[in-house]
Amino acid sequence: MKKKICFMVGVFILFMSSCLILLPSQGHAIENDDCMECHSDDSLERSESEGMKENLFIDYNRFKFSVHNVNGITCVDCHADIEELNYDNDVPHPVSLAMVNCDGCHEEEGDAYLDSVHKKAGGKGITIPCYACHGYHFVSHLEADSVFERENAFCLRCHNPDNSHDWLPQKQTHFAFVECAVCHAPDSPRYIALRFYDLISKTFLSGDDLLKAMGTDYEGFMAKIDLDKDDIISLDELETLVLLLRQKDIRGTFHGELVVEMVPTVHHINRGEANRECEQCHNPESAFFSEVYICLNKDDGTREHHRVERRVLESYYVNHFYAIGGTRVRLLDKIGLALIVGGLSVVTGHLFVRIATAPARRRRKEKKDEFSI
Repeated sequence: MKKKICFMVGVFILFMSSCLILLPSQGHAIENDDCMECHSDDSLERSESEGMKENLFIDYNRFKFSVHNVNGITCVDCHADIEELNYDNDVPHPVSLAMVNCDGCHEEEGDAYLDSVHKKAGGKGITIPCYACHGYHFVSHLEADSVFERENAFCLRCHNPDNSHDWLPQKQTHFAFVECAVCHAPDSPRYIALRFYDLISKTFLSGDDLLKAMGTDYEGFMAKIDLDKDDIISLDELETLVLLLRQKDIRGTFHGELVVEMVPTVHHINRGEANRECEQCHNPESAFFSEVYICLNKDDGTREHHRVERRVLESYYVNHFYAIGGTRVRLLDKIGLALIVGGLSVVTGHLFVRIATAPARRRRKEKKDEFSI
């Protein structure tokens, strides 16, 4: 019986081995390192038909920190027409590759972009593909970028806002504190981003630096600041945070910017649809200021958000962000009211004293006149 079982097992193993031999051999999966064998050469280039040179060098030190590489996206996931590498040829893959189809992964962004002015420009002979703004191989997170950094990386590469915003009062102030997409992509959600600015070093503190000074980490931040445990940082709790930093010899203020969330609708920008209604911002009940967050910026370009009550915008600690009629600093209002009341009190008091002492002054004058005679 045992010999029969052993014989059957042997036949089965032999059969399976034969099947494996007969199966077609699978090609070697193409890894990013395979591509870098050639594309890490900084002299790699090719000549275009127009006589131009195209640089084919990929800086791997930058590429490895890109969102695609970090998320495990390989070169051939995007360059899908490369199915195998044949090193017997001078170029181991097809020389002419199809344009990368970003919509394959970013479907919602692609749909928003299809009905945008940038896509419609293609009808005028201008091609604006995704990589015209986002770059080729070094796409990174943009959340932690300031308004200045976002505008320079995208809009200002093609547009000069000084040429088209003459109707806008204090243009430079708006350009410095309000992201272009806030007005030009009005369907996108927006929020106020607050970052701590160190007045001594004259730099913005990263999330890591701020947490290190506080002696905590990302998980412990709210536990240390949100004393009433309502998941919202109140004005009193913000003042406690500032005091805590002062105890660590860090003196500063919070710098506010109005930015959009990185959602697909930011790609849906069209002529004539930009918001020009000033009162949407310059209004005490403005919905633009309903979402306020302290932002802890991370090294990978992302940021951690912590909700702050709107009243914080009306405090002295956010003195770099002020919208007339929208973010009144109540402390300054009280100081101004005190000055007005004080001034009126002095005038009123002086007038009252003059009236009350009028009879006495009249009698003194009469006596003086008698002695004169």
